[in-house]
Amino acid sequence: MSEPDAPIFEDQTTGTTETVGEQIDDGRGRIFPCEQCGADLEFSIGQQSLQCPYCGHVKQLAPSAEEIRENDYQQMLVQLKTLRQDGGEQQATLGDHEVRCNSCGANVVFSGTLTSSTCPYCAAPLQRDKIHDAESRIPVDAVLPFLIPRERAAQNLREWVRTRWFAPNDFQRDGANGKFNGCYLPYFTFDSATFTRYDGQRGDHYWVTVQHGKDTRQERRTRWSSASGEFDRFFDDVLAVAAKDEYGALLQALEPWPLGKCVPYTPEVLAGLFARTYDLPLETAFQDAKRRIDAALHTDICRRIGGDEQSVSSQKTAYNALTFKHVLLPVWLLAYRYQGKPYRVSINAATGEVNGERPYSWIKITLFALMCAAIVLTLFAVTQR
Repeated sequence: MSEPDAPIFEDQTTGTTETVGEQIDDGRGRIFPCEQCGADLEFSIGQQSLQCPYCGHVKQLAPSAEEIRENDYQQMLVQLKTLRQDGGEQQATLGDHEVRCNSCGANVVFSGTLTSSTCPYCAAPLQRDKIHDAESRIPVDAVLPFLIPRERAAQNLREWVRTRWFAPNDFQRDGANGKFNGCYLPYFTFDSATFTRYDGQRGDHYWVTVQHGKDTRQERRTRWSSASGEFDRFFDDVLAVAAKDEYGALLQALEPWPLGKCVPYTPEVLAGLFARTYDLPLETAFQDAKRRIDAALHTDICRRIGGDEQSVSSQKTAYNALTFKHVLLPVWLLAYRYQGKPYRVSINAATGEVNGERPYSWIKITLFALMCAAIVLTLFAVTQR
């Protein structure tokens, strides 16, 4: 794989096009300087462009000539196996990596899979260069840009807090107070044509009259019969998180993602935001996607068996024409504390969907349980009378 050409941007004020982005620190980092004042450009969520936070100069993202393409899964596994034998697959990201900030001269440490950050001393946006498109790594195929600005994410979070019925009153009043961090997280999407054979049993309910002394009553029975079949189904863009992250349990609830709004990868959309590269192997990510596919196929099998109950004794699936994409998806992350205990929240930065951890008021839960018990006892007393 050859290194792609630097992306082309169009100057909004002059209409001219030019190459944007400079390598720094002997090619280990990359910045995007403003040509008017020399400050560092940042990706503007509202304008979907690069903008200088000081003089307001804007560089518009020009349409990319590249296409977002699917990659052959088996072919990539062979390529990765060769890289492992040569010791090169993880070479680009293992260990800490220092980049000298071009604005203040400080050394900024990129640990682990972090690839885009800001200087802690002067807040200048910095990126590790030649990571997402390195020859020893699976390149990024697409990026879903941030579409939800920080202000709207904060508003969605406030609304989410207000609708937590069993949260403490002071939490609902004061909200989740913390600092938002915008981060691009790595995902793999998988496409596959599946062929499934299954065997199982169909259960149909029927009722019989049973004599109990002088009384009779109706009892439900189930008649079981064998069922089997086969069917095809195509799966498109099944997502799997490709990062070992403490937020992982919260991310799946942020789906669905508007993947149709993805654009071909360019480092410019990462400017001023955090970004990570993958640290879960492609095979592991596929196993996560496969579990989701198998669960969907099991639901299909139960629907095909029909009846009132279903039992699946055998489910065998062949995966054909298996392809994947490596994509970066935008998330607003927030950590906050309530009465000394940490909680985490994640917000889909393309749709605004909120999912997170929150405190519970055991007083509210107890009162609700007592109210439900009182209603049940009242209804029982009425029926007895």
